[in-house]
Amino acid sequence: MASETPSSTNSSRNSSGRGRASSARAQDGHRPSGADLDQALHRFGLDTWRPGQREAIEHLLDEGQVLLVAPTGGGKSLSYQVPGLLLGGTSLVISPLVSLMHDQVAALEALSIPATFLASTLTAAEMRERLDGLSAGRYKLVYVAPERFAVPDFAPRLERLDCPLIAIDEAHCISEWGHDFRPDYLQIGRVLERFPDARVLACTATATPVVRDEIIERLGLPNETRQLIHGFARPNLALRVKEVSSQAQRNAWVDDVLGEALDSPGTAEGAAIIYSPTRKATKKEADRLAARGWRTGVYHAGLEPGTREAAHRAFSEGRVDVVVATNAFGMGIDRADVRAVIHLAPPGSIEAYYQEVGRAGRDGRDAVGLMLLSPGDMPRRRHLIESDASGAVPSPEAVQHKWNLFLELMRFAEGGSCRHDAVLRYFDDEDETLAGCGRCDVCRHFEAGGDASQDFDDEAVSLIVRKALSGVARIHGQFGLSAAVALLRGVTDPRLERQGLQRTTTFGVLSEFGDDWLTRLLRRCVTAGWVDFFGGDRPVAALTEDGIAAMKGERPTRLLLPPLKEAGRRTSGRSRARGSSPPESELDAAQGALFEALRAHRLEVARDEGVPPYVVASDRALRDIARLQPADFETLQLANGIGPNKAARYGDGLLAVVRDHLP
Repeated sequence: MASETPSSTNSSRNSSGRGRASSARAQDGHRPSGADLDQALHRFGLDTWRPGQREAIEHLLDEGQVLLVAPTGGGKSLSYQVPGLLLGGTSLVISPLVSLMHDQVAALEALSIPATFLASTLTAAEMRERLDGLSAGRYKLVYVAPERFAVPDFAPRLERLDCPLIAIDEAHCISEWGHDFRPDYLQIGRVLERFPDARVLACTATATPVVRDEIIERLGLPNETRQLIHGFARPNLALRVKEVSSQAQRNAWVDDVLGEALDSPGTAEGAAIIYSPTRKATKKEADRLAARGWRTGVYHAGLEPGTREAAHRAFSEGRVDVVVATNAFGMGIDRADVRAVIHLAPPGSIEAYYQEVGRAGRDGRDAVGLMLLSPGDMPRRRHLIESDASGAVPSPEAVQHKWNLFLELMRFAEGGSCRHDAVLRYFDDEDETLAGCGRCDVCRHFEAGGDASQDFDDEAVSLIVRKALSGVARIHGQFGLSAAVALLRGVTDPRLERQGLQRTTTFGVLSEFGDDWLTRLLRRCVTAGWVDFFGGDRPVAALTEDGIAAMKGERPTRLLLPPLKEAGRRTSGRSRARGSSPPESELDAAQGALFEALRAHRLEVARDEGVPPYVVASDRALRDIARLQPADFETLQLANGIGPNKAARYGDGLLAVVRDHLP
């Protein structure tokens, strides 16, 4: 039943997961050797392994379970195809992408490796034929769409299989409040219970530590399951974020990047993808670009299937220079010469952003990723999170979790450190960081001599932030951020006059700064957790409890203020930021070890309570605790997201982990 709650099967998955490793290692009798692996690689027409591929296979064969995190195009499929070929019996591959299943099966058949796929797109006759072949053991690999497990007689048929390996592709889809949740994935934990001796490889391209913990918990794998993370480094991508306040500015940045990446209409080598926040805007932007001579396409979920397929095919075959699409476009894209990915508005999380921007430059050549921000992005995203297409009201926990994911993206957008390295740290891929990529807009800003921290000393920062928060306090729950900006600047505004706010001491308290700068400052106050939104399709701004404490000076107000002026020239080469102090999000070795211990504790508590790990604490909260190393409840509550209620519920355990790791 897709509607079954995670907690209802938690204990049984937990017990089967804990006993899985030893039985998986004991099966098969023959463990493929290194020579076997190399021979299989050659059968796939390859001479060398990609980074991490052989390591994943070796650990899978020796230990029984692996969670592999590598970006799209990083060669995850070979990590289950090779052992599936070498091990006896029929291996299962669970994948949500029918087009990908079709392509991989066709490629395997071309290599004379017996394989098939089972999905709802097949006719009844095709399904019967393939199920008969499955029962007869005619296949080495069978790809299965997760919704098949909801068919009553399908799982019992599987039990008769000699199944040495189950691979779960797009494993992050099991995370119920992640960016790409699919309810059918909740069935997989029970499927694994039917095969206690099978090895398990869970693969994903987007999994932060909290999502990785949730994958392990929901699949019922042992806590000590090996997690391999590699391949997120994409130093050929020049990541940029620009703030715009008008449609004309947005158009200018889009045109500038297309000109840089593709040259001009009629001479373009490669292609670009433009992600739009709405279906309506895709057509409008595609028409604008077509009028400038670009060959454009449109793709979104509201189009007829045939129209979507035609747009996808035109893009894949090189008959389109620019496709303007919603986030429905991207699954199964296999075009290596995408030279630019442009987001007209920020997506919902860093995971979604990096998956989408990572579709550029897969051939290793230079490519550009541009994300545009505007003042309405935050309230619009808050409304989307609080809404639900099905009409259901999401839980407060789910709303807060998705909002936190979006705020992490906004913190990334603020650009306090190299964007390339910030993404890698977010995914825990520390080994591939460069201490400055030299290509992103932040590195170039530092190299050009720009440094926002030189504009203000700590005392001035604190005073400015507290004044800004006082402006939000005055409009608390009545208006959006634009009214707070008008109040702080001392600008005549009918909204302020109706409430008599022009007569308050806050009116004009930051009049020396412009609208754009104050808007950016207040947006950073949102990402810091001091300001929030509520109120349906026209959200209003309000101070949080932490924001009230910060305004009163009861909490630190450390914040990187927006720069007073942007760097005026473009540069190239390595960033001077290499020698700067590490950003606040980076942990040293001791703090990193404490963070991992806190993660292990979080997973244990989540299993015991039958809740997703993020309910216990977010990754950001655990990183804050690792830096703070609190000895008491008061200090513990300085960590992001650890308020009095969460401290009372989980504080004793968190503090105990910290004490155990103090020297």
